[in-house]
Amino acid sequence: MSSELTDLCRYPIVQAPMAGGASGAQLAGAVAEAGGLGFLAAGYKTADGMYNEIKQLRRLTSGPFGVNLFMPQPALADPSAVEVYRHQLAGEAAWYETPLGDPDSSGDDGYEAKVAILLDDPVPVVSFTFGCPTRDTLDAFARAGTHTVVTVTSAEEAQSAQWAGADTVCVQGVEAGGHQSTHRDDPQVDQTGTGLLSLVTQVRETVQIPIVATGGLMRGSQIAAVLAAGADAAQLGTAFLVCPESGAHLLHKQALTNPLFVRTELTRAFSGRPARGLVNRFVREHGPYAPAAYPQVHYVTSGLRQAAAKAGDAQGMALWAGQGHRMARELPAGELIELLAAELEAARTALSMRSPR
Repeated sequence: MSSELTDLCRYPIVQAPMAGGASGAQLAGAVAEAGGLGFLAAGYKTADGMYNEIKQLRRLTSGPFGVNLFMPQPALADPSAVEVYRHQLAGEAAWYETPLGDPDSSGDDGYEAKVAILLDDPVPVVSFTFGCPTRDTLDAFARAGTHTVVTVTSAEEAQSAQWAGADTVCVQGVEAGGHQSTHRDDPQVDQTGTGLLSLVTQVRETVQIPIVATGGLMRGSQIAAVLAAGADAAQLGTAFLVCPESGAHLLHKQALTNPLFVRTELTRAFSGRPARGLVNRFVREHGPYAPAAYPQVHYVTSGLRQAAAKAGDAQGMALWAGQGHRMARELPAGELIELLAAELEAARTALSMRSPR
């Protein structure tokens, strides 16, 4: 299916915006040059840092790209629960010889400043995580000529995004690595997410706007499956983590295919919000006790994660990964795009040959 979004690039393949350093200008530029849609992750960056990265990306490619923003989060966290978790992490701070971070470091991730920059100097696509912008904001981006994408985890969230004026929804299945982009963080529904194929079908029957499907996708045949289910494009994150252009830490890249890490799990241990990562010591020891407190817990553990990486200790790092992480292929991003496109075409051809005539 053709849409304004898929018309931007040669292939219906989107590189996921992975905050924390993985999705920088080098990766997004390589994907754009190869015919996919590359994304910069603006989360955890200052507004100036985001703008400088956009300028760097524009020097690397003339192709279309997107920028992802984190929505501001309501102040729902219980300060006493955060303080209890800080006490629990005291041993980690002593082990890594680094202080715990300030839970009140930042609240809105510079959202308004980033929106202002992107409206003043528009980019082709802007996507949103952890909620849906107001209609006024989405209308402003429409007037600027920017295609907007809202990440959703349910048909209800997709419908709300359509009503608000989003151009496209990015439908995230529970298989996805990194944070679950629920619009309301409810601990009562932890571990109850919906699988991608079922979710795409539900959303396709609920909204009329285009769909990007994401969650555990690693092969062109899987892209074919979500397109057949009703998606217009597929977004892959973990598949690009091991590319040389990815800014992910080397230990993170190695862990994806290391047999020492046998499974993934949704955990609040590192950020206070459900996020899927490889199960390591930190997740096992602290995940069951982490409060629903994002971004407070993220800032508390930030120094610990950096210290673990510096010490070469993957057991203390946030190793975000989708359920398909074992299928990661260490290829340059451009080669990976071409391989995924070839696999997609082969799957489509095989399907058409099996279809009754």
